[in-house]
Amino acid sequence: MGIQMTINKGRVPVHVWTRDIDSKAIDQLTNIAQLPFVKGHVAAMPDVHVGLGATVGSVIPTVKAIIPASVGVDIGCGMMAARLTLPAHQLPDSLGAVRSAIEAKVPVGFNLHSLENACSDGVKKVKDGHDRITEKHPKLAERARRGKPWKWARQIGTLGGGNHFIELCLDQDQRVWVMLHSGSRGVGNEIGRYFISMAKEEMLRKDVRLPDKDLAYLEEGSQSFSDYVEAVDWAQDYAMENRRQMMRLVLEALAEQLPEFSVTDQAINCHHNYIAREVHFGEHVYVTRKGAIRAGKDELGIIPGSMGARSYIVRGKGNGESLHSCAHGAGRKMSRTEAKRRFTRADLIDQTKGVECRKDKGVIDEAPGAYKDIDAVMSNQEDLVEVVHTLKQVVCVKG
Repeated sequence: MGIQMTINKGRVPVHVWTRDIDSKAIDQLTNIAQLPFVKGHVAAMPDVHVGLGATVGSVIPTVKAIIPASVGVDIGCGMMAARLTLPAHQLPDSLGAVRSAIEAKVPVGFNLHSLENACSDGVKKVKDGHDRITEKHPKLAERARRGKPWKWARQIGTLGGGNHFIELCLDQDQRVWVMLHSGSRGVGNEIGRYFISMAKEEMLRKDVRLPDKDLAYLEEGSQSFSDYVEAVDWAQDYAMENRRQMMRLVLEALAEQLPEFSVTDQAINCHHNYIAREVHFGEHVYVTRKGAIRAGKDELGIIPGSMGARSYIVRGKGNGESLHSCAHGAGRKMSRTEAKRRFTRADLIDQTKGVECRKDKGVIDEAPGAYKDIDAVMSNQEDLVEVVHTLKQVVCVKG
């Protein structure tokens, strides 16, 4: 399928790859499409749903301005996947010990590495950028120092909570994969909030009227714009390194539990919450993908389902109408509050049959039923990507 609806209520159109979209998300997309610096059109992916300020599942091309809230606070959030040489029959019948080994290696939720066990290689790779940014912004440095010392360094190689996960999966040929989902952790959150607040202050100072205050923007040529681009680039690098270090730790944990294996060349590390400089409509623009991955011609990407559904390794088709983008996952169909109200622990257990994972009330808001049907999402974007591998998880670690 291709574009299923076009919203023409703003200054530019919004092309939408689904009809499964609620009115609040349409309102958000319309607000974005009204902004004077949005170029060409906005694209909304099949997993589109309401977000803070900008819609999750939106792709926004802008000229000479960026909206910090359209990226959000989990800057650089994304996926990494690696195929192992292990076949499924070499996995143990019970995978509880495998899950425990991963959880022992990779801190989850609010947990951190100790200073002694911090991922030193990862810290070295991003330290200079961190120091440069915090020296420029003492208030940001002060916020980053709150709580535990060296928190930003101790969070490299950690999972976090919410919808972040680590999974052991089997593909269509019964080969084992490791797949994980995380971002720039607490330091990316601080950077996001800091610059969102700065953008709102600039709008007030310039008396700029917006359809939504969360669409406050920074203008190219200003110091705040340059500082944000530098900080968001660093946070995206941090997120990428966080996933690399997590993958290393997961593979170490698996090596202690499983027969000898190696990683094949099918390893992918991609953002789905980020800004990139790209050429569209014949000129250079800033592309903000909030809950979308790049799907350029022949580029590999990862589209996860919920923790009881299939996930996909895909190859992009380079569709210009979607701004070379596709969905980043199943997308929520109900809020976390609604999921907790609607589902019980028994529902969670039923919906995650065959998966070694948490099945307690603390993750009911992540029940598969709270998400859209991943197969419907994939059907709606057949013109954007082709499926290379179909994965089904057998172990899922949640924060």
